[in-house]
Amino acid sequence: MTRRALAGALIALWLGAAPARAGVDEPELASPGPFAVGIDSLTFTQAAQPDVLSYDPRAKTLPRRDRALPIDVWYPADPPAGAARVVYAGALTGEDGAEVPFTAPGLAVRRARARAGPFPLVILAHGYGGAPALMSWLAEALASRGYVVVGPRFGDPPITEATKFVGPLARRPLDIAFVAAEAQARARRRQGVLASADPSLTALIGYSMGGYGVLAGAGASLDPELSAATRGALAPYVRGGREAAALKVAGLKAVVAISPASRLGGGEAWGGTGLAAITTPTLFIAGDQDKVVGYDPGVKTLFGEETRAPRYLLTFENAGHSIGMNPAPREMRGRLWDQDWFEDAVWRKDRVLAIERHFIIAFLDLYVKGDAAMAAYLNPPTALSNDGVWPPAPGEHYDAFSPGVSPITVWKGFRRGQATGLELRFAPASP
Repeated sequence: MTRRALAGALIALWLGAAPARAGVDEPELASPGPFAVGIDSLTFTQAAQPDVLSYDPRAKTLPRRDRALPIDVWYPADPPAGAARVVYAGALTGEDGAEVPFTAPGLAVRRARARAGPFPLVILAHGYGGAPALMSWLAEALASRGYVVVGPRFGDPPITEATKFVGPLARRPLDIAFVAAEAQARARRRQGVLASADPSLTALIGYSMGGYGVLAGAGASLDPELSAATRGALAPYVRGGREAAALKVAGLKAVVAISPASRLGGGEAWGGTGLAAITTPTLFIAGDQDKVVGYDPGVKTLFGEETRAPRYLLTFENAGHSIGMNPAPREMRGRLWDQDWFEDAVWRKDRVLAIERHFIIAFLDLYVKGDAAMAAYLNPPTALSNDGVWPPAPGEHYDAFSPGVSPITVWKGFRRGQATGLELRFAPASP
């Protein structure tokens, strides 16, 4: 082992296991796939964008500036033997407004040689104040299963500065549409690390504020009230606006919205009708005790309003909002505010993420890759996981995966006694 690899191994040992690693109680599809993972960083720059945080209320002018977005890209790779794994580093806003730095171990190897594609393209949108590295639990897992994952760093203002909420509110739909189009353009040109991505097979995944953005990217029409709420930045893009169709991402095959925000700017982002414009298959994921974005009303309401798309709603009973980021790093466990960015009050975090990975991979493999065998994981024999049964049979391994067919009605891919506290609903598209 090289000195660099040894140092990386010692750091990883201190930090703990990478969030994308498998655990003994994970469902079947949650484990990393057959590919090693690479990571690289780029910058996408969009010219002359409205800067809502510099709005002049007296002159009622909205300055425009070039907007540079740092981008992290995870991809199937061929790293050299013994290459050091990445250690992610960043900071989140503390209760006092000061930044709290963190580190987290990863599976990826920085700038490893990319495998030849084509692989489907995923745009991964983090929540308000977050970072793509804090969703490495999903980004690395998807790359290991043959996806190119593009995670923009949106550069949100501190979450403690309530008056600056208008920034992410205005920028998420605009940024996601731009990043998707730019990543697709580079893929078509076979440019750099995106050369192995297939732009015709695109998926959007977003958590919280990112969930709001990916629903807009799927074609949900924004309520006209967001025009005033965003100081005019979204005026051309709201329902009936001249650029309303410009936010919809081309080549879109699937959308995953984890705890998506919808009650924004003092009103509803979609005005009760906007979700009906989506026709792309959608997987909603939520906790039924989410006090940040709501559940019913809230995410469950959005599931009901998206009438023209086939859609799923995976619910964690008694879970709250913090189900979309990695487990809390060591540095974020000293104060409750810091830990609450990451951890749920009821559910063990590594278990939540493993279950989400399982269903997200089944969903994307079905609707993006066209693997019909994945449908069995998304259509369990019981909507409530607690209703599943597993009659005893001689010779069965204790940790076997359920086949999900009679007489075993425990959800397919779950181990004995591990499918509890979950609900999975499906609704077909209406005309």
